[in-house]
Amino acid sequence: MAMTLRLSEEQDKRLTLVAESLGISKNRAAMDAIEAFIDLEWQKALAKRVVAEVLVRDKELFDRLADA
Repeated sequence: MAMTLRLSEEQDKRLTLVAESLGISKNRAAMDAIEAFIDLEWQKALAKRVVAEVLVRDKELFDRLADA
């Protein structure tokens, strides 16, 4: 799926510098950055879901620990 990405002048300059320093295209640098962001947010969402499940599953244990 094609997509247009609008960057500020400063963002474009920074992206250009990063891409040049890595020896890759700006497109590749942008795709890598987006993928890293998606991975990070996915991990955060997964961690949040797991914590919520543990809090429900182990509620009785946490209540007993709080009373100790």
